[in-house]
Amino acid sequence: MVKIGILGVGTVGTSVAKILEENADIIEARAGKKIVVKSGVVKNINKDRGVSIKISDNPLDVVDDPEIDIVVELMGGVDEPYALVKKALENGKAVVTANKALLAYHRYELQEIAGDIPLMYEASTAGGIPIIGALRNGLSANHIDSIQGIMNGTCNYMLTNMINNGALYDDILKESQELGYAEADPTFDVGGFDASHKLLILASIAYGIDAKPEDILIEGIENITQTDVDFAKEFGYEIKSLGIAKKVGNGVELRVHATMIPSESMIAKVDGVMNAVTVVGDRVGETMYYGPGAGGDATASAVISDIVDIVRGNQGPMLGYKKGLESGLKLLSKDDISTQYYIRLEVEDHSGVLAAITSSLEEFGISIESMLQKPTQDEAIATLLFTTHTCKEKKMQEAITALGKLDVVSGEIAMMRIEK
Repeated sequence: MVKIGILGVGTVGTSVAKILEENADIIEARAGKKIVVKSGVVKNINKDRGVSIKISDNPLDVVDDPEIDIVVELMGGVDEPYALVKKALENGKAVVTANKALLAYHRYELQEIAGDIPLMYEASTAGGIPIIGALRNGLSANHIDSIQGIMNGTCNYMLTNMINNGALYDDILKESQELGYAEADPTFDVGGFDASHKLLILASIAYGIDAKPEDILIEGIENITQTDVDFAKEFGYEIKSLGIAKKVGNGVELRVHATMIPSESMIAKVDGVMNAVTVVGDRVGETMYYGPGAGGDATASAVISDIVDIVRGNQGPMLGYKKGLESGLKLLSKDDISTQYYIRLEVEDHSGVLAAITSSLEEFGISIESMLQKPTQDEAIATLLFTTHTCKEKKMQEAITALGKLDVVSGEIAMMRIEK
């Protein structure tokens, strides 16, 4: 018999306990041993969790219990979970975590502490989608050329409704909060930070890149308007909030932002709260992994898959490498990102304005691929929308600053990246 202790018996922890009890026979058949939850830890000990396990409000009751074989960490946060996971590993206990923030900041330290002790984390990225296992095991014969992922269901739900139903950002954000998809403070989701944690975890497995969220480009979806949505439709694009990891020469781009992608691409068809990750390997080509990115049962399913792997003895090294990955790949700076761009700006509506815009862009080596002009309620002002050919992020940022100083440009300039 294998005994489990759960740090954090909330939505996911409750689902883990219930599934291990209700599906005990099939799980035992697959694992080869009976798996039971011995105890759990909560902050509010008086709240009914709906599970028949011993509950405590002291994490050390789990971490220091000599009878517990596997500690499941579902607390959230960084500092306290790090201390507890570290102690559990030092006590010789295997660990399963769904804590993306913990891994975004401490995955390499934890790998060193764990050594040969299993530390598994399938549920940390894209909920019920087995993308960690795919990268660590299924695609282990491949050099990974790129990863693109819809890694936040809240953003995808909002963008889907803005595109398909014409919803306005503020309205659909309020609806998402009422439905429980977005928190009262939605910044972590709509600002791209949640997706960035997941992207960093995947990049460590694919490329051996040790980076923190502060090191990479992160932008949210807060500035997307219906004008942007209409332009995307007219030019054959969908707008998705993507986490992107891309190998470019000896470097790797890591970035999270709203992205225009061709409407015929596989990932463009992923709507609602669903998540999807596409991976391009040098041998297998493009593969896609699709499913629910959050929710108690979906995330618990991934947690239990890790538990079963540990019981079977199949866990392997934490980040997927028996030896250090000496890939020679380095994280590219934000300035060195290279892609196409979409720009929206309001300009005075008279002759010579377009020439001034294109001339300003040419100073930075940027050329226009397509353009659309739309009237505004003010007859003297027009909205100018255009896409560029591929250029460097640094040049684009410099060009936007220069455009903002032109007398013919009014208001803020909006920019979105394009991936084809």
